Order: sequence, then C-alpha cells, then structure tokens
Amino acid sequence: MSVAAVTASTPVDGPPVERMIVKDMLRRGWPALLALVALGGLWGVDGALSAGFGAGLAVANAMLAAALVSGAARVSLGLLYAAALGGYLVRLGLITVAVLAVVRQSWVEVIPLGAALVIAHLGLFVWEARFVSTQLAFPGLKPDPKSQRPRVEKGAP
Repeated sequence: MSVAAVTASTPVDGPPVERMIVKDMLRRGWPALLALVALGGLWGVDGALSAGFGAGLAVANAMLAAALVSGAARVSLGLLYAAALGGYLVRLGLITVAVLAVVRQSWVEVIPLGAALVIAHLGLFVWEARFVSTQLAFPGLKPDPKSQRPRVEKGAP
C-alpha cells in the first residue's frame, strides 16, 4: 500500500466547509445584525444607515473569505495557504478603503459605523464558533445532535 505524497500542489478534497460555515453563520446571525442596525438608529436614520453599512461590510468580508479559501482549496494546498494569509491582508485593505470612501459622506455617523463593524465581525465569528466542528470526521459544522450525521450543503459530495 503506497501513501501519496502531499505537496503544496495537491488540491484539498472535501466539502466546501467555508461556505457551509458562512451560510450557517448568516442564518443564525441575521437577527443580531438587524438589532445592531436598530441600535445604530439611536443616532437617527444616518446612524442606522451607518450601522447597516458596517454590518454589511462584515458580512461581505466573511463571504469573500469563504469564497477565497474554498476556491483556493480546490486548486492546491499552497494556494490555500496563500489565500488564507494574503486574503486576510487584502480583505483588511478592502474594508479600510470602503470605510475611507464613505466616512466623509453626510449620512455617515462614525460611532455606529465603527461599532457595527467591530461588533458584527466579532459577534458573528464568536457565536458561530459554538457550532463549528473541530473533528476531522465532521469538517465544518458540528453534527446534528439528533442524527449524529454531519450537516452537508446541498450539492456537496
């Protein structure tokens, strides 16, 4: 029995774990995101719009991260590593550019925007950490406690 060598050019097999996690995170987190926008409403309509923009940036960041990592995993292990580290730096730059592009607009309230951006990022990821499996047998989300079967995204192998 021979063991295939795993190299940086080896694609990573498995379901699209990152997309599964982000979809689950958004499914569970949308009520909290709406509450965050409502809380921004304490600064008026502009505060709610600013909080919505910050929450939207956090959601877009998570979706882009999942797309980059899962796409890179299908190509090679080396590209997966590059997408994880380089993607973080690129996404951080994109968030900075997006905030700097709107911060001087008349509808922007800085405190709700910044608070929503930070709280949405940390809140969504900390909350979702409760549901992510760290077992190699069930990559992605923890198994459904009723059936002990892994949650699988439709269309995944």
